Amino acid sequence: MKKESVPYISVFLICMVLWLMLTATFATDELISGFVIAVVVCVITAPRMQILNGLRLHLGAFPGVLAYLFYFLYALLKANLDLAKRVLSRNMHIHPQMVEIKTSMQSDLGKLFLANSITLTPGTLTVDVNDDKLLVHWIDCPEGADMKKITGEIIGQFEKYLKRFVK
Repeated sequence: MKKESVPYISVFLICMVLWLMLTATFATDELISGFVIAVVVCVITAPRMQILNGLRLHLGAFPGVLAYLFYFLYALLKANLDLAKRVLSRNMHIHPQMVEIKTSMQSDLGKLFLANSITLTPGTLTVDVNDDKLLVHWIDCPEGADMKKITGEIIGQFEKYLKRFVK
């Protein structure tokens, strides 16, 4: 598949899925209307959606998205429980630190997903993305910690799951 066609295919599929969800019918006239509207929206907006070039459109992408979502929910629950424990304890054990993390995500979309995944899990906040480095505020960075270990703890499995459907 050509790199230039990914935004067009992505926008078209998103529009068609939304149309089917909103109409909740497979009537022929509704499908034709949805197809025409999806094509028009695709022609107008896809050239401005170059960030979608980072998507990997293949049959294994959908299970990859599901695996990522399950892992994200697990990480979210774990981080929330950890942060709640810290807040509710009498002596709050925190060592806030700004850490620079190197990512292996190649596309802007991959870096966006990774930065948002980090930010959405409590206790970490992505402050800046510069080339292949993310500047992250971490609420509990052990003193004298190894940067490779920190990278593994913060982005650990996120990259593994994201690489299944994003470059």
